[in-house]
Amino acid sequence: MSQRPDRTRTLRGAAAGAAAAAVWAIQQPLDKAVFGSDYDDVELLGRMVAGDGGGWLRLGAALHLANGAIFGALYANIAPGLPVPSRLRGPAVALLEHLASWQLTGFSDRFHPARERLPALRGNRAAFWQAAWRHALFGLVLGELERRLNPEPPDSPTPAATDFSSNGHGSLEHTVTVHETP
Repeated sequence: MSQRPDRTRTLRGAAAGAAAAAVWAIQQPLDKAVFGSDYDDVELLGRMVAGDGGGWLRLGAALHLANGAIFGALYANIAPGLPVPSRLRGPAVALLEHLASWQLTGFSDRFHPARERLPALRGNRAAFWQAAWRHALFGLVLGELERRLNPEPPDSPTPAATDFSSNGHGSLEHTVTVHETP
């Protein structure tokens, strides 16, 4: 039997994902300089829709934020069940997504409508590590924001070992004793 996702948790996760995607997009000019690669996710997405026409920046930014929100919504619902310390969940999931999705770069290089304007990604080590950095940053921001927006409920107090017995019938110390009077 599956449990329905919590709407509030999902919306908060989406907000965290959109914020993390915004941080990713804002820092891209810096990582382009550091990694020496012109790979730009906002441009990749925007030109996928607008081609070489105008408006690709706004479309790309909107798609990038939407992708972050969708990822964050999904993440918020799976994160509590992950067997990873809470502070590492976001980066771990984001880097796993990076490793899985990077295999599709050949399709982008071959079929993207604006592939002539974009850097080739398949076999591009600088772009691979640039994307790894972006995913790690996204995961850190997503994980921390989501953890703060959707705090885990406090652990319920566990009863002391003497409050029950292994057979489920209570503790022997709580039994009624009868004393005979001499």
